[in-house]
Amino acid sequence: MNLSEMDDLNGPHARPIEELKMTTSVKLMMEEANAMVPKITPAQAREMIAKGNTLVVDVRDAPEVAGGKVAGAVHHSRGILEFRADPESPYHDKIFAKDKTIILYCGSGGRAALAGKVLKDMGYGQVFNMGGFKDWAESGGPTE
Repeated sequence: MNLSEMDDLNGPHARPIEELKMTTSVKLMMEEANAMVPKITPAQAREMIAKGNTLVVDVRDAPEVAGGKVAGAVHHSRGILEFRADPESPYHDKIFAKDKTIILYCGSGGRAALAGKVLKDMGYGQVFNMGGFKDWAESGGPTE
């Protein structure tokens, strides 16, 4: 429906176009992401990694990664993740496969949750939020 067609809806019960627009907030996006993407502990992540066929993805920004990352993790910041994960994208990273278990982490877990929701929306089934890099490092997880 275009705007001129919406003008025909200006009857006594019509709502202004502004009210028809969907809005969201960070709080709502986080609630939805956390409901879709299970949070796991570093110990659970180590168990999953040990089983194999697991991709660990650091979604932090490049300056944050300079301080270290989970050993064996790939780095794709949240801003480029969709392009790396989509097989139809010219920027696709072939390491992404929908049959893999994907473990995401960031600085504290928020970006990992949002990134996980995006991957779920893209058809990735086994996606988990490990939280923050600090949690991994403090639990004795290997870093590089």
